[in-house]
Amino acid sequence: MIRKIIKIDEEKCNGCGACASACHEGAIEMINGKAKLTREDYCDGLGDCLPACPTGAITFEEREAPAYNHEAVLKAKQEQESLPCGCPGTHSKAIHRESRDLGDFSAPVDSQLSQWPVQIKLVPVNAPYFDGANLLVAADCTAYAYGNFHNEFIRNHVTLIGCPKLDSVDYTEKLTEIISNNNIKSLTVVRMEVPCCGGIEHAVKQALKTSGKFIPWRVVTISTDGKILE
Repeated sequence: MIRKIIKIDEEKCNGCGACASACHEGAIEMINGKAKLTREDYCDGLGDCLPACPTGAITFEEREAPAYNHEAVLKAKQEQESLPCGCPGTHSKAIHRESRDLGDFSAPVDSQLSQWPVQIKLVPVNAPYFDGANLLVAADCTAYAYGNFHNEFIRNHVTLIGCPKLDSVDYTEKLTEIISNNNIKSLTVVRMEVPCCGGIEHAVKQALKTSGKFIPWRVVTISTDGKILE
């Protein structure tokens, strides 16, 4: 049958995975770093994935495609939710982590993440969640080194992460655009004590200076054994 269905431009896709998370039917999967419409019969053609895409890689087209199979979608969801391991569904918006506090590895902890994507290189500079945001710019390793990272730093913040050593880019220009073009209320930098993490702190300082804005900001340094250094 001829019907409306989504089309993904792989050249524009940056691999952020936002569309796969937004697709409640599970029609989109991330394969080799690119979004793919893997189940045409799962795509209802309503386009929940379109506004989630930061690069405009997703559009509508009318073409020959199998009819939307609502029953198959429901069955797939039920099978995913009933996995013997107790894992949440692939497209669940709730993210759970095991608690590391006091050695308790059984109690689930809700993610405090409020937006996606989080990588500095991938995030759009004019996203609506930046309006009035308390911005957190964190080095990748900090969330692994510090056990209570979600509750102490991510909670009530818009989170951006990066590694100045592995990314081999200067974040200054991107961060300057974000600070200059949005109403940022405060800015927190969380970095590791290792020297290479100084790059992310330097980028934020330069971005603040270049933007010409006066925003309350602070730097928190995490030690390699998971402690906050004064």
